[in-house]
Amino acid sequence: MTSPSTTSAPGSPAAAGDRRRWFALAIVMTAAFMDLVDVTIVNIAIPSIQRDAGATFSQIQWITAGYSLAFAAGLVTGGRLGDIHGRKRIFLIGITGFTVASALCGFAANPEMLVASRILQGGMAALMVPQVLSIVHATFPAHERGKVFGLFGMIVGLGAVSGPLLGALLTEWNIFGLEWRPIFLINLPVGIAGIILGRKFISESKAPRALKLDLVGVVLVTAGLLMLLYPLTRGRELGWPVWGYVMMAGSLVVFGALIAYEKRKAAKDGSPLVELSLFKVKSFAAGIAVQTVFGVTLGIFFLVWTLYMQVGLGWTALRAGLTGVPFSIAVSAAAGISVQKLVPRFGRKVLQTGALAMAAGVLIYLWEAGRYGADIAPWQMALPLVVMGVGMGLIVAPLTDAVLSDVPQEHAGSASGLINTVQQMGTALGLGLVSVVFFGVIDEHVRPDRIPAEFVDGFQNALWWVAGVLAVIFLVMFALPAKPKQHVEGGGADATDATAPEKEPALT
Repeated sequence: MTSPSTTSAPGSPAAAGDRRRWFALAIVMTAAFMDLVDVTIVNIAIPSIQRDAGATFSQIQWITAGYSLAFAAGLVTGGRLGDIHGRKRIFLIGITGFTVASALCGFAANPEMLVASRILQGGMAALMVPQVLSIVHATFPAHERGKVFGLFGMIVGLGAVSGPLLGALLTEWNIFGLEWRPIFLINLPVGIAGIILGRKFISESKAPRALKLDLVGVVLVTAGLLMLLYPLTRGRELGWPVWGYVMMAGSLVVFGALIAYEKRKAAKDGSPLVELSLFKVKSFAAGIAVQTVFGVTLGIFFLVWTLYMQVGLGWTALRAGLTGVPFSIAVSAAAGISVQKLVPRFGRKVLQTGALAMAAGVLIYLWEAGRYGADIAPWQMALPLVVMGVGMGLIVAPLTDAVLSDVPQEHAGSASGLINTVQQMGTALGLGLVSVVFFGVIDEHVRPDRIPAEFVDGFQNALWWVAGVLAVIFLVMFALPAKPKQHVEGGGADATDATAPEKEPALT
């Protein structure tokens, strides 16, 4: 049995026989769930924060955007730090910092302190989250990873809707008269338990050969991401200024410089921040493309959906949160069976079926919104949400498995950081598009009695865009491998070989 303080190779007999890896899985999955919930839980509590803390609209924007920007900008660096210094060590630093930042958010004396604490929280999440997939990749042999990623997909499904529901409950209960503060303070017992149990049960792993932190790469990737995501996040509020477009165009130049520098860095000492050789692995490159476009879908739908229910239809936060429960259950159920039962038999067709199912659910929702208008009831939304949830569940778990299936263990942290980063970029792009596909359609200054009709029109227009993006996802999925390597009949390439530290990625 591998000692928690030693480094283990994925798929090794020691790693495969260590029952503690399942406790480690529960710990890192709980941390991932905590992050997923924290991303969405704040949106529901914004009216309470604005009322109780006296936050301005700009500060409210930064309470949400500050977390996302710090999170996205630090993901690639966080993943590489895990490769270099040990995934367990960086995970524990991340979850400790996340817990401390949550306490600072909960006890914030003014809006400025809350904004600063949220930025810190996002930065700590960027250290914590990439280690989740890296630890799974380095701890579990390939024949078990399908089951593990199925569980991960279930966690994603629960986190997608649990945040708004939990935020609504904690805010409406007004525990001890703390108003919105419990949405952050709830992280404290979870984080403390994760720190204590993580030290005991998580096995250490890192890149098998010494790597150095690429500081120039850190600066370039952080600058490029901020130049792209900041204008998208603040653009609508500021009236889409010219400098925003200049910054986004400039980000392409920075990313070009990053690629050129990383090539030279890899040739010089083999320690680039972004391992460009990963993109020669077909499953990784195709999966990253799908992940990016899928993030656009999520960015558009979930924000528009929340506005449609709470502002357009005038529903309470709790009613809106409960409406999403069928979606969450469907995602979790579909994710659980997709990797374990369906993908080994049908391969990428499962993911493509998921994209078509999500599109079908969107079209049903679009038809219902038009037919019932502002009189639509939560139970009438159940059918499209279940169909969409099943589709999303068929995608999220096997997609992660497909992206990481052929990645060498030494680059697991870098790959995991890239996966999370591109989805965050896609989501930010989707949020930016909301200004066009939703707010560009509705008139926010109409008479109050016209607001429901305006929001129904905007919701329908946004759904057409979501359906179109899902069609693009379906086509991009043809670039994915027909079946993940570890699921090829007859054993094919053993997954241990696929992730062996000394083996170069298979170029296809």
